[in-house]
Amino acid sequence: MEPVPSELREGEAEERATKTTRRETLETGSPPRRGPSPPLLILGLGLLVAFSLKKPLRPRLWSVEELALYNGTEEGLPILLGILGSVFDVTKGRSHYGPGGGYHHFAGRDASRAFVSGNFSGDGLTDSLHGLSSSEVNSVVDWRKFYNERYIFVGKLVGRYYDSQGNPTKYLKGVEAKAKRGAQLLEKQKIEEARIPSCNSRWSQQEGGKVWCDAGYPRLVKRPADIALTGKISQRCACFKEEELGRPGLEVYKECDYLSTSCKV
Repeated sequence: MEPVPSELREGEAEERATKTTRRETLETGSPPRRGPSPPLLILGLGLLVAFSLKKPLRPRLWSVEELALYNGTEEGLPILLGILGSVFDVTKGRSHYGPGGGYHHFAGRDASRAFVSGNFSGDGLTDSLHGLSSSEVNSVVDWRKFYNERYIFVGKLVGRYYDSQGNPTKYLKGVEAKAKRGAQLLEKQKIEEARIPSCNSRWSQQEGGKVWCDAGYPRLVKRPADIALTGKISQRCACFKEEELGRPGLEVYKECDYLSTSCKV
């Protein structure tokens, strides 16, 4: 048998393809599919990009300038805040951290000091804890713990608390050591004060203030641990037994009898 010329073989293949196309058109009522059209392809790519933007952020290093972009003013971006150099995604709290929210001043920055100072403007929105007491520093560390438990950790802010490699700085180590001392002193103070019960107290606009003891006599006593905790000495009202009233440092309320169980303040 003589071989079939290649031109004829190619012609037969084209004819078969044409018949197949016609058959599909007759059976389905529409031309065969030949892949997505350009508009559908563009739409698919757009959806893919949108999905990728909503994916959770992976922990990484942030610069101050980068963090500032995530302050809640861009609808498509998450809301981030920093505390002691740790960065958290607080988007789920948009009503609080977004524009108009009560905590919006924390968004897009590390304003660690403001968590205890209450100064939410100007120099108050800073990450410096210089001059704060050990008790106040401990409170800031507690706030960091709160965000670790409630929100998503997304990295570290390069600067005061972490270096360019993401390692803790001497400043952060000093802050954490001071907070630890503050926590220890606070616990010690609680144990000591539990031995001598505090006075009951009440205040009303009509009658003013009143302190009283269910057992014992009210006295003002200094809280020496406050020097280390807050930098100041404060007093509390405690109830002492009659045999304890001669202890040094106890102060009788003004215009209150020595053995009175209640005093106006």
